[in-house]
Amino acid sequence: MPAEGQGGYQMKAVRTDSELECPGIDAGLRARGVELVTVSDGIAEADLAAAVADADLLLMCYTPVTARVIDAAPKLRGIVKYGVGIDAIDIKAATRRGIPVVNVPEYAEETVAEGAFALMIALAKRLPGITAAVAREGWIWPEQRWLGRDISGATLGLVGCGKIGRSMARMAGLGFRARVLGFDPNADTATMRQAGIEKVDDLRAMLGACDFVSIHCVLNEATRGLIGRRELAAMKPSAILVNVSRGALVDELALVEAVVGNRLGGVGLDVYSMEPLALSGHPMSPLFGREDVILFPHLTFFTVEAMRRLEEDTLARCFEILDGHPVTVRSQDPRLRAQTAGVVFG
Repeated sequence: MPAEGQGGYQMKAVRTDSELECPGIDAGLRARGVELVTVSDGIAEADLAAAVADADLLLMCYTPVTARVIDAAPKLRGIVKYGVGIDAIDIKAATRRGIPVVNVPEYAEETVAEGAFALMIALAKRLPGITAAVAREGWIWPEQRWLGRDISGATLGLVGCGKIGRSMARMAGLGFRARVLGFDPNADTATMRQAGIEKVDDLRAMLGACDFVSIHCVLNEATRGLIGRRELAAMKPSAILVNVSRGALVDELALVEAVVGNRLGGVGLDVYSMEPLALSGHPMSPLFGREDVILFPHLTFFTVEAMRRLEEDTLARCFEILDGHPVTVRSQDPRLRAQTAGVVFG
């Protein structure tokens, strides 16, 4: 039976970024009788505004949801980010309209930490270069260029010590017996100590002491460009940097210069300020093909288990909105916790 709004009309939902296949979400909405329209990543602002003009619900992942888009949708009841980061949503514009915004913050915390650890260990063991060489030549011998690194006994620095960062600390500390340092002004010493992390208040000092650095911050105006030229310069030339959080946390032009100049031991990236990447014409294009770099296409979250959780939680939030109930906000992000209309906090 079609889901109906006031006046008996069939409810409509628009889901952006259709390239990210979410069959459970799509089937779940349609099973409730919701008219579902999916649009591609990169859709023009004007086209998205036209698509949501008669929509009750907007689901987004990467596509920007601007004030123009929000104001073009007079019937919009809620915006659901099927994922974590909310930087692409004009939350102030939504708040002015009384439209609740919600994300799905808990579906991939362990998953993304595992992804970060996989990037770190792959670079430490020189897997990209060695596997490429074996694929070309059939075999290689233990030359100096293939010397790997141990995580055991090394020092890992975490920039951000929330749930994902603390999972990373457990894997490296308890699992591999690494020393774990952490920089996070919002985390207290006791909480970090309980997670096996030594709290450090000076970011550059911590970076200079680390063999591996993994970034696990929320992107906001305070953290944008947090790892800049000075921070990169403070790192050991042998250090490996991993970022699975948000590309804009790092000065990417400075990062490219450091890598090309052989001033870092390796870089593993899953996120970029400009997505998707491109083999040429992209600021990060010079990093393609390097043995000391892994460029992952924003997929550390993409596992069977995590996607099942994402689809289930996303549908739960959608149904709360469509059924006229307050939507449950589980995120601790202050931008979402500041909402007062149409939300309850879990």
